[in-house]
Amino acid sequence: MIASVCQLMQLQIGSSGSIQGIEGMNPILQRRLADLGVSEGCTVCLKGKGPFFGPVMLECNGQLLAIRRNEASKITVNVS
Repeated sequence: MIASVCQLMQLQIGSSGSIQGIEGMNPILQRRLADLGVSEGCTVCLKGKGPFFGPVMLECNGQLLAIRRNEASKITVNVS
């Protein structure tokens, strides 16, 4: 099976992938996400997108998190 790389924002709702990298994000926010378990190599599932460019809801390690679309666009995922 061929794996493709895309931004977290490009995933369809309900699809999942493993995080390949987090680039260009505020280091403090990146550290906070790492503390919550969102780091390279972990599996994330896109649960929903808020209306009017609202936040994105994702699941990682059994936790539901909401992050801004701007931050979600800086996360690249491997979809297999």
